[in-house]
Amino acid sequence: MTARPLIGISTYAEPEVSWGAWRLDAALLPAGYPRLVQRAGGLAAMLPPDAPEHAAATVARLDGLVIAGGPDVEPVHYGAEPDPRTGPPDRARDAWELALIKAALAQGVPLLGICRGMQLLNVALGGTLTQHIDGHATAPGTFTHHSIKPVPGTLYAAASPAQMSVPTHHHQSVDRLGKDLSPSAHAEDGTVEAIELPPPAWTLGIQWHPEMSNDLSIMRSLVDSIRGLP
Repeated sequence: MTARPLIGISTYAEPEVSWGAWRLDAALLPAGYPRLVQRAGGLAAMLPPDAPEHAAATVARLDGLVIAGGPDVEPVHYGAEPDPRTGPPDRARDAWELALIKAALAQGVPLLGICRGMQLLNVALGGTLTQHIDGHATAPGTFTHHSIKPVPGTLYAAASPAQMSVPTHHHQSVDRLGKDLSPSAHAEDGTVEAIELPPPAWTLGIQWHPEMSNDLSIMRSLVDSIRGLP
């Protein structure tokens, strides 16, 4: 493949967003996500919430898929009652992104879940979430950093073998792993920070935010997998 691979990124859909003289409903995405894709050699395409029945056709036109960070997953999707600390649901986004994930898995399209995206990947495969943990987020709208350690022999470790400090902002985490998923990185407190499917799939979920750092290793691994590179 000589052309840049087309990588779709799921987005927010927010009411009354302001820019310049305008205040309108908007599909939006922090610029770090498309920049990460572009810097790793991909072509970024935004995928705002749509009807779930369009997910399979959408994924069929992509070379790779990124499920971006965002609000808490509604606990109904993993058979739980909402904790008082769980945020309000975004049902349209939950339905769309779960459909995208299932389509990517069915079609063998490389898939990266970031933060909420990792949690949705786990839920899509029948896993559950812990609805609140401490120490992985500070004030709203800010990122903290902590160390993560790869599990040797995993897809993630092949892309990024060294222990490193990562930018993070989440208050939920993976509890019971979904079908065929295995942990591929942990925080120092034992929190699962990355999950993946076994080969030949390129399916990885990470709990931190690489779009807020200069680390291209994971996105380059995704792009290389599309190009058939080791």
